[in-house]
Amino acid sequence: MVRSNRSVCSNIAEGYRKRQYEKHFKSKMSDADSEKSETQLWLDFATACKYISEEKKLELQYKSEEIGKLINYMINNPNKFN
Repeated sequence: MVRSNRSVCSNIAEGYRKRQYEKHFKSKMSDADSEKSETQLWLDFATACKYISEEKKLELQYKSEEIGKLINYMINNPNKFN
């Protein structure tokens, strides 16, 4: 879970540094969104294995969904990040 979560940040950083290349930027933001989805899957596993409570999962899932909305905004509006 930590690796996929950190990968979200690193993909955003890599994409932002190459933001003048729209396709590269969108690709990295898409990678970040994929890693965010992987993190959500790990939250499901962590809850199923009773490593975290359902309440904690819902809290973290909400935060992850908010991050996903921001990433999708970046994908859909790359010109705002030039």
